[in-house]
Amino acid sequence: MGYAVKSIQEDRQGVSDEEVLQIAIDEHLIILTFHRDYGELIFRYAVADPPSVVYFRYKGSDPQFVGKLLHDLVTVSKIEIYNAFTVIDQNSIRQRFYSKSSA
Repeated sequence: MGYAVKSIQEDRQGVSDEEVLQIAIDEHLIILTFHRDYGELIFRYAVADPPSVVYFRYKGSDPQFVGKLLHDLVTVSKIEIYNAFTVIDQNSIRQRFYSKSSA
């Protein structure tokens, strides 16, 4: 679909969540995850300039489900995922946007 994807599991297996956050920050990447701990790391520990995160609480039954869902949300539904922590459930989407830090 034209998106560049970097797999931490394939490229840097075994790195900590904190390291994944730093990689995403340094490389301006969006974290796509099934792992809920990123919300706690970002909000509880007040990560400066956090990366955008899309947390899928629902995986569907098809291996391509998540990719198609994300593509449809961004292109058809026009959901903005930048500067936000987005949670996708089976029946809902919740977002918490980050305030811009002064640079």
